[in-house]
Amino acid sequence: MASIENEKQSLSQAEASGLLSRLGAYTKLSGPGWLQSAITLGGGSLASSLFLGVLAGYSLLWLQPMAIVLGIIMLSAISHVTLSTGQSPFSSINNEINPVLGWGWAIATIMANIVWCLPQFSLGTAAVTQNLFPALNNTGGKVLICASILGTAFLVVRAYDKGSSGVKLFDWILKIMVGIVVISFFGVVVKLSLNGDADWGKIIGGFVPNFSLLTQPADVYIPFLEQTGEFRNFWETKIIGLQQDVMISAAATAVGINMTFFMPFVLLRRKWGREHRGLAKFDLWTALLIPYVIATSCVVIAAGTRFNGKPDSAYNNDGTLHANLEKGYLDLATARAHLEWEKGKFQSLAPIQQDAVIESLPLADQQLAAMLVKRDAFNLADSLESLFESKAFSHYIFGIGVLGMALSTIIILMTINGHAICEILGKPHSGSTFLGGALLAGLGVLGPFFWQDAAFWLAVPTSILGFTLIPVAYLSFFLLMNNARVLGRERPQGATRIMWNGFMLLSLFVMGTAAMYVAWNKSWGAIPFGKIALITFGILMLIGHFTLKNKKLSKKLEGLEMKVGRLQDKISDS
Repeated sequence: MASIENEKQSLSQAEASGLLSRLGAYTKLSGPGWLQSAITLGGGSLASSLFLGVLAGYSLLWLQPMAIVLGIIMLSAISHVTLSTGQSPFSSINNEINPVLGWGWAIATIMANIVWCLPQFSLGTAAVTQNLFPALNNTGGKVLICASILGTAFLVVRAYDKGSSGVKLFDWILKIMVGIVVISFFGVVVKLSLNGDADWGKIIGGFVPNFSLLTQPADVYIPFLEQTGEFRNFWETKIIGLQQDVMISAAATAVGINMTFFMPFVLLRRKWGREHRGLAKFDLWTALLIPYVIATSCVVIAAGTRFNGKPDSAYNNDGTLHANLEKGYLDLATARAHLEWEKGKFQSLAPIQQDAVIESLPLADQQLAAMLVKRDAFNLADSLESLFESKAFSHYIFGIGVLGMALSTIIILMTINGHAICEILGKPHSGSTFLGGALLAGLGVLGPFFWQDAAFWLAVPTSILGFTLIPVAYLSFFLLMNNARVLGRERPQGATRIMWNGFMLLSLFVMGTAAMYVAWNKSWGAIPFGKIALITFGILMLIGHFTLKNKKLSKKLEGLEMKVGRLQDKISDS
């Protein structure tokens, strides 16, 4: 208790001493932003950043910074609400906004934690077996790796649960991991620059927003498309679809729905209050924004430099495809080959005949298929061998960075799940319930064994799933920031309120529109699953709205009845 009072006193003194003192105090006391960095710099960010570079080179460098800024706006809003009220937003949303929003937020968070842990364990295992210790690339080795990752993550989460000293240790471990990730990928870009491979004119231009890739292929594909003749439309549609998907998934991995749930409890656990509101916002804009932008941009730059517009990068020196790219290449090439045959005729061919058809495709079609195949961290590390003049060195750099990404994200996902389980059960956020909730997310340890074929790219579809749930949280925060019953005098007023609402509405519009588009067009086989889910959720929202309205009306009537009763008692007494 004494330490938190000292913090408040230090912040008050810094506020009175000017900007430099305030910045110094903020830097010293930062913490929650680093935890958010640890979760967002995970497998989804790496996978999306890699494919952004593969597909569009430097042209989409602006996307992830824009997405993280929109997310930070909403995280700042929920920090303001939490620190102003000193209460969990979960109960505020249920009691004042809409219980469907509150419970949807919590349930979606738990689902996201469990699902997103699966690719993180797969990613960490792939980093060790492909980049660091290939000798462990067997069932026994994977069991050992998964057990080590889960054990390490649980020990760190347990330290967090132990209290103030454990929380400080927790903070430092996550800061070190984030630092390792950033340094690993930054070192690659420095080396590319020194070698003259990185075009900094185009890199700087890539940070200027350009939405044309939502509707048209990147310029690098035009020379190849011009050689595809009557099949140009097939490839254009394929490229635009991939560009749209990876742009959405990249935006989704910036701030996930579980990050929004985690932020309030990080602040409450630290016993932060109104005095910490400026610190919380500073922490987000520095400890979250800067590492995320540096790390993801470096991956995009590296992938764009080595892969974009370079079909040869899909092949070994002997002219054969990289083993992990064969399936992706064959899927694209087979889809293209189908177009030259009547319906069902291609499938009736013998496998050797199908292979012959694919091998006889025009060069431009083969090159496009090779360029559009999703690469992973192993491919990027492999492509850097000549740059670093050492296979071991290039693989170790990326292996350590990727493992750091996976482990830090697993730790935070488990921590978030502990908080989420405690919150919905109404239990204290500590002890056996918290640790049990954390271990529930740890079931992701099974990922490498159940989805071996998807080891690395599980992150992308998972991100799209999470993306469709983000507006649930954003709408809740917007309504909370404008609710006088929740915030009272702490609700922003005048120009400040206009500014808050403007930025929040921008975030809600951009993310909500994209999420609606993704969900509406998602199907489960022939079933329009996305449409059904959205309509169902809308109906539940209406039910929740009227249920809460009736509940509030009942409470008012009860209050009036009590007043009438007291008045009658007074009259009868007189």
